Amino acid sequence: MTTPVVDLFKFDDLLTPAQRELRDQVRNYMEEVVRPNINDYWESGEIALDLALGLRDLPIVGGSMQGYGCAGLDHLSSGLVKYEICRVDGSIGTIFGTHSGLTMGSISLYGSEAQKQRWLPPMARMEKLGAFALTEPHRGSDAAHILTTARRVGDHYVLNGHKRWPGNATIADLVLVWARDESGRFGGFVLEDPSELPGYSAKHIAGRITKRATHLADITLEDLHIPAANRLANCSSFRHLNAVLSHTRAGVAWEAVGLAAGCYEIALKYACEREQFGKPIAAFQLMQAKLVEMASDLAQMQLLVWRLAQLQEAGEATPGQISLAKQTCAAKARRAAALAREILGANGILLDNHVARLFTDVEATYTYEGTNEINLLIAGREITGIGAFV
Repeated sequence: MTTPVVDLFKFDDLLTPAQRELRDQVRNYMEEVVRPNINDYWESGEIALDLALGLRDLPIVGGSMQGYGCAGLDHLSSGLVKYEICRVDGSIGTIFGTHSGLTMGSISLYGSEAQKQRWLPPMARMEKLGAFALTEPHRGSDAAHILTTARRVGDHYVLNGHKRWPGNATIADLVLVWARDESGRFGGFVLEDPSELPGYSAKHIAGRITKRATHLADITLEDLHIPAANRLANCSSFRHLNAVLSHTRAGVAWEAVGLAAGCYEIALKYACEREQFGKPIAAFQLMQAKLVEMASDLAQMQLLVWRLAQLQEAGEATPGQISLAKQTCAAKARRAAALAREILGANGILLDNHVARLFTDVEATYTYEGTNEINLLIAGREITGIGAFV
């Protein structure tokens, strides 16, 4: 039998030698260190922190951010990092993305020079782990109307409210909380060593079917005091936050492509090795149809995020383009995971074969950083010029 073709449209040819080298560094770590160990963390619901922290030895933390010890990658290289991490596991992708993307990205964009110098270098070394607290129990897609408040009292702010779903928040050294002040202005407030702050409570959300090898939290803030100097200096509106979310939403598109690639590669290998009725199941028409659908979707996703990275590098990527990429890739990744599970049959529900874990990881990717519906409507607004939601 001929060697199965994984990269049907030669996506690899679109990468520079430096980008391939970085890609291979991340791939080797994920294959050699993470894949053999991740299932135990997932099954027990334990955060795979030691596996995630191993990424600090690679030149990737901080993504495309410049200076302060950050990696300073081009946008395509930064996307490839997310692709390769999530090709093996989504939980590690969430631990890394929350820290390196959402939290560090917010500080990089809106912190003062003193705040950047204070927080980014130890975060770039992953000596201090970050968390990003925006979503609330009653404010998901409607994030512009969060209920958490920050009241100025002398040289402090007093925070009150609830946050839900932030990754890393139970163990983070820095938690970036988004709240509104007395004048209604949006702001980011950095909680240092939050577990030691009176009024801070973070409880791990158990009972999840997805991203089980990371911790997501319910946070309660009750008259929590932080220095006024811990408010990000250059952020005052939801528009500023949206710039952070647009950047990280592009990363989630890459995450979805990585998950789809992981599912496709496992399914293709399995179909070529698994024999029934005297021949590999890849020899049957129905199986080939599934594999072709997966290969087609994967090639389309790869080319889409590659082009998006080009637009980002040129400073031309729009919110609609980014949302369309995230929505498209997450939806196609969901289909790829389902087809992979079908191809593996009963073996597809076993953790040992890895598809079951990726199958559940896709469900989170499909929903966060803007639900499927919200991203569709952001793209629709850009296409038509008409907003279909408030």
